[in-house]
Amino acid sequence: MLLDPKVLMTIKNLPLLAKTVIDGFMNGFNKSTVKGPGLEFSQYRSYQPGDDLRWLDWRMYARSDRYYIRESEVETSISVRFLIDASASMNHNDGTLKKIEYAKFLAASLAYLANLQGDAVGLYIFQDGGLFSLASKLDPQHLQRLYYQLEKIEPAGAFTQPIHYKELFAGTGRKELLVFITDMYQKENEITELLNSLAALKHELIVFNLVGQNELDFDFNGYTALEDLETGEIIQVGQQAKKQYQEDLQAHLENTRTQLLGKNIFYRVINTTQPLDKALRDFLIQRNKGII
Repeated sequence: MLLDPKVLMTIKNLPLLAKTVIDGFMNGFNKSTVKGPGLEFSQYRSYQPGDDLRWLDWRMYARSDRYYIRESEVETSISVRFLIDASASMNHNDGTLKKIEYAKFLAASLAYLANLQGDAVGLYIFQDGGLFSLASKLDPQHLQRLYYQLEKIEPAGAFTQPIHYKELFAGTGRKELLVFITDMYQKENEITELLNSLAALKHELIVFNLVGQNELDFDFNGYTALEDLETGEIIQVGQQAKKQYQEDLQAHLENTRTQLLGKNIFYRVINTTQPLDKALRDFLIQRNKGII
């Protein structure tokens, strides 16, 4: 499958990978969901003779028995900012690829799509206690700089809330979207506190929580001890703990989802073995209010 991460691993050029992903994803996709510049949906209007039938919203027709055209805000672009968790735990490998590799694929693809739609894109990387910033701009050269910085990421250190977190948003009053790609690994609720602070700024937040298949299955190929990638702590494991672990993990993920949705933060868990289609569709559903 074109969007399978194992296939994408064979493409060494990140800009080419992003274009390949989006071109493949958009082939045959409902074009009305991405009409015009800007990923932000604006409004419906009644169908008028001469309107392009491709922009008819058939769901609205099914509900109201009337024809409506779905429009985008063609005059107003948004700023899409990508925050990448590059702490050491993102080096986790499920046997196919590391979480950070999946994060790069996802961010590069979404940035390409946003730029294609006329939105400014920016990149922020939290790594080893520091925050790298590449402010949002709308131009092809800036997109290339974003790819370059993504390719350079080497996870290190533990996640601690950045002191200058407010620079993640411009503070200009312009509509902004922050896409946070992380494994949500935290020792003292550092990520939760950061998201609480960001939510208070009233911008839109999307969190993609990356989880390895071996984490979900508690399958570590017979190992009896695991090392915490951020603290170095050694944890003894045994098959008798598998059921309890899986129950605790599902409870944790559901609790995280409930907490974030309660703060109007869009949240999705992504298995790093699954094709990128799901993450891309989740993103477009959020941007277009569920019309897919």
